[in-house]
Amino acid sequence: MSDELNPALPQKSLVLQELEVMEKFLRETPEHEIRDFRGVLQGRADKGLFATTGSFTRDAIKEASRDGATPIDLLDGEALVNKIKELKLGISIDYVEEVNIDKKWFESI
Repeated sequence: MSDELNPALPQKSLVLQELEVMEKFLRETPEHEIRDFRGVLQGRADKGLFATTGSFTRDAIKEASRDGATPIDLLDGEALVNKIKELKLGISIDYVEEVNIDKKWFESI
């Protein structure tokens, strides 16, 4: 994914008022990435959002919701695509109707 595709999306790390957003382009995001991200959150945000075009390991998912720690919402590739479609961010959706001819039916008449 290129930085040129949608400059409105955060490219590295963007601090919002009470939310820290991180976007990574990994196949499977490991637990240590979530821990490192949480370190960035300390004193800067009440909550985080970690988005990836890939997926998260089981340990990363557990780490994101660890009791007593700053909460981090996770957005994997499938959820990211669904959200982009839902919000129509830089895309349009076309549904194509496909008509197939049943030759056997025509041959039988």
